[in-house]
Amino acid sequence: MIYVYVLRSAYDGQLYTGCTGDLRNRIAQHNAGKVPSTSGRRPLELIYYEACLDEKDAFRREKYLKTTYGKRYLKSRCRNYFTG
Repeated sequence: MIYVYVLRSAYDGQLYTGCTGDLRNRIAQHNAGKVPSTSGRRPLELIYYEACLDEKDAFRREKYLKTTYGKRYLKSRCRNYFTG
């Protein structure tokens, strides 16, 4: 199983989207500062994830969620999270 995930930085409020086979371990790596792209934006919290059976589908979904339309989808899907 491959997971597509979205993290939100408590430092600057920005979103980070990625893919992994081990979601718990990857989030721990992000919060430990072992991932260069998010090391300066800690702490990070998991706000959304999806599970895919095929790796190609997961990477395609990750690419989509990074687009303007994908970010709009996330804000719509997680409306209560963003508005309180």
